[in-house]
Amino acid sequence: MPQSSPAQEQPAEKSGASRLLRGSSVVGAATMLSRVAGLARDMALARFAGAGDAADAFFVAFKIPNFFRRLFAEGAFAQAFVPVLAEYRQKGGIAAARELSDRVAGALGGVLLLVTLFGVLFAPVVTGIFAFGWWWDGSEREKFDLAADMLQITFPYLMLISLAGFTGAILNSFDRFAIPALTPVMLNLVLIGAATVATSWFDPQILALAWGVLVAGVVQLLFQLPFLARERLLPRPKWDWGHPGVRKILRLMAPAIFGVSVTQISLVLDTLLASFLPSGSISWLYFSDRLTELPLGVFGVAVATVILPNLSRQHSDGDPRRFRHTLDWALRSVTLISLPASVALITLAEPLLTTLFQYGEMQPRDMQMAAWSLRAYAMGLLAFMLIKVLAPGYFARQDTYTPVRFGLIAISAKMVLSLLFVIPLNHYLKLGHMGLALATASQAVINAWLLYKGLRRDDVYTPEPGWASYLLRLVAANLLMVGVLLGVLHFWNDWSEWGGFARAWRMGLLVAAGGLTYVLVLFVSGLRPHHFRPTS
Repeated sequence: MPQSSPAQEQPAEKSGASRLLRGSSVVGAATMLSRVAGLARDMALARFAGAGDAADAFFVAFKIPNFFRRLFAEGAFAQAFVPVLAEYRQKGGIAAARELSDRVAGALGGVLLLVTLFGVLFAPVVTGIFAFGWWWDGSEREKFDLAADMLQITFPYLMLISLAGFTGAILNSFDRFAIPALTPVMLNLVLIGAATVATSWFDPQILALAWGVLVAGVVQLLFQLPFLARERLLPRPKWDWGHPGVRKILRLMAPAIFGVSVTQISLVLDTLLASFLPSGSISWLYFSDRLTELPLGVFGVAVATVILPNLSRQHSDGDPRRFRHTLDWALRSVTLISLPASVALITLAEPLLTTLFQYGEMQPRDMQMAAWSLRAYAMGLLAFMLIKVLAPGYFARQDTYTPVRFGLIAISAKMVLSLLFVIPLNHYLKLGHMGLALATASQAVINAWLLYKGLRRDDVYTPEPGWASYLLRLVAANLLMVGVLLGVLHFWNDWSEWGGFARAWRMGLLVAAGGLTYVLVLFVSGLRPHHFRPTS
């Protein structure tokens, strides 16, 4: 075949670069809006439910369908579906992509209906698997029964949000990133309404949140359908398990169910073990995890969402050079954000939690306990983000088996580490929940390292020049940022005693001072925005 000249390659490269930048910016901005709404939601939940038995029961009933959502929606399913859809679109055009979407809609919808019926009918059994400690301990049976009752209400959310994830994956595959990224805002708005308006309609009042989850699932699905219809991408479900594309997705999805969901499985294990720990442990883990998810969701997920369809196209086009460059750009980008976010969360853990959540039913001790698990989670934030951008390097090549093997190693290590950390920390310091978070962070580090070494071993990724000087700049900027934050905290140390407004403006100044220090040091060291343009 004739070789393309540099002049011929340049427009395509510029188009791909602008697509990455535009897509990342759109998803990042939309996800930021969603995460801000999520923080407002969690503040409403903290004020209303606190960190007691009822809150623990709700978080379990909410986590269970969310866990399965990661398997059927944006997790294993999306990682298998998007590359195959990109392949069909590249080789067969829009008509072939639509035909595949129709068949997948029928197959996915049928499976989801059966799983949802099982979850609703056998809610106590499912609850017992995820919160065995409550079932085992007779004094916790009331909390267990409440969680099982709420799970019957929340479990259909799995089907609704998974179908919303499917429609979002179609939009993402056609470079329509904004609407799928905005969809989670609907969940947050509905739950805020449930916590602030609808609680008086139910007895016990916590049931309002369970019904809010169900309503949010309906709203999120309906929100995306008009945009699919406008692009003439609305699937018409057809039951056809024999379609070669459906069979290929199933083959890829089976191992990906574990490979892409290692973190979620880890969090479920945390919930199971936390059910044996003191009351409030699940809530402390929830609120600290939510703050870790903020930078991860705003930036890590945004970059991963955008690079997967681009990597899939580059692999289908047989362009390993652009494939490697896209991965390198993604790794530099997430490192730029994850390191200062991790350092800031560790340094500001308790003031940040107090500013956001210590209102109403939430007590100062709850913030102190959640701060310990937040610091532990934050230690693994870089690894969490690296997993988000390294895993697509496998999935885009339709390799779902290698991440499974690495995931098995990481999750096995997590199980051992959980016992090593939780038992002594709970026995001597009553910080068993922190041990769970430490084990989760360690698992992420192991998983990220294995994914990275696998890409290097297979010559799929090679670091581009300049990484050593880049990391030195980041380390220097983070050290000076920590110095500024600790200096201010020396004078501001009575966060629980201040009102909401006093906390808010002080935290705003802290974040601004730390962020400005970080940016200025990087600028003085010679780092410029054009260093992050995804060009070849």
